[in-house]
Amino acid sequence: MPVTIKSAREIELMRAAGKILGKVHQDLGKALKPGMTTLEIDRIGEEMIRSYGCIPSFKNYQGYPASVCVSVNDEVVHGIPSQKRVIREGDIVSLDIGVIYKGYHSDAARTHGIGEISSNARRLILHTRECFFAGMYYAVAGRHLHQISAAVYDCARGYGYGVVRDLVGHGIGSHLHEEPEVPNFRKRTRGVRLCPGMTFAVEPMINEGTGRVRWRKNGWTVVTCDHRLSAHYENTILITKGKPEILSITEDEVSSGIWTPEGEA
Repeated sequence: MPVTIKSAREIELMRAAGKILGKVHQDLGKALKPGMTTLEIDRIGEEMIRSYGCIPSFKNYQGYPASVCVSVNDEVVHGIPSQKRVIREGDIVSLDIGVIYKGYHSDAARTHGIGEISSNARRLILHTRECFFAGMYYAVAGRHLHQISAAVYDCARGYGYGVVRDLVGHGIGSHLHEEPEVPNFRKRTRGVRLCPGMTFAVEPMINEGTGRVRWRKNGWTVVTCDHRLSAHYENTILITKGKPEILSITEDEVSSGIWTPEGEA
């Protein structure tokens, strides 16, 4: 299946979906506190999504039972919310969330520290985000997809982290998962040539130790093989004629100066 080029109308719908998802991430991240169950986090997240007139992308997708993937500490992705799982001071919690707005998806993830966390955990969260933005330097029309992948990988390995190879990013649009796959590691091939109108979910999944992972018996939750921490940072992006547009970036992230939208000083 070829990589789709989105029309102006499709881009506007994806832009709206991304803006909503950024608000959900920002507000849900601020709501996290010790003593919450992961099921409560999912409930609050779904209420937020639906309050904007959106549908959760993940709920019942291929059988996944929740609206928010809540992954704690050594869980890489696809943690299933549970009334029995309580987040504690010192945990790190990854929230992977998708929304559908008028038929178009946006997909993004953030990792949060709960209360006081270790310096190693804090660095892992910050460096995982840095890996994403290292890739954005190459997310430019005329370059190739696997240049993004190589930049993410080189950034992570530069800090001595493990890079997950069993899970990758993806194209996105009217379907949650579209072509092509977007690896977070170096490939021998160049990948597709980037063109304006392409939309991708770029999502570094970076481990404190080994990059090797395994699946729990529930068939969904992915954990690190050495039980060390994992962080996840993802955004839906749009390739333009200039720098990429990060559709799901939060207002707080823009205010912090981590990313200046195209056309702004």
